[in-house]
Amino acid sequence: MGGRGGATQSPGRRFGRRRIEIAPGESRPHVEAEWRGVLVVLEAGEIELRCHAGGRRRFAAGSVLWFTGLNLRTVHNPGAVPAVILAVSRGDGCAAEVTGS
Repeated sequence: MGGRGGATQSPGRRFGRRRIEIAPGESRPHVEAEWRGVLVVLEAGEIELRCHAGGRRRFAAGSVLWFTGLNLRTVHNPGAVPAVILAVSRGDGCAAEVTGS
């Protein structure tokens, strides 16, 4: 599974942000708790959300999404270029470092 990410937040900031990159053809397991209260912006590439029930839905750069309550299994990059996700949350929601998966 591919992907990398990092978090940034300055003291006193009202929003945290995390940037996650998923390599072409790679998938990242979905962890529900990691995405609670997070607004997801797809900055580059495309992603395919894969559900436990077998459903799939593709989104292109510029899409604004949320990943909670969707019964997701993985976030997959079906494209030929890296998918870049910007995750934005209030307060400390994105302050934890996310490592590649």
